[in-house]
Amino acid sequence: MKVNVQDAKTNLSRYLELVEKGEVVVVCRYNKPIAEIRPFETPLEKRIPKFGLWDGYGLSKSFFDPLPDDILRHLQLLKLPRLETV
Repeated sequence: MKVNVQDAKTNLSRYLELVEKGEVVVVCRYNKPIAEIRPFETPLEKRIPKFGLWDGYGLSKSFFDPLPDDILRHLQLLKLPRLETV
């Protein structure tokens, strides 16, 4: 959708509602595009990887934290093979 600068200033809230629904608004001055308003995308590092059958199910960052010492000691008592880290 193309709009002129004055219309964009006057109806900004209306155009932001359209952007929230996924539409891109191009702002023009004298019929020449000068800006584009588009939906914000979450940066890749903030996205939680999804897996499994349920939508939205993912791993938290704490899943990859090292295990507490008491759990590590218990696992050593079970004589499990230790994985080497790279």
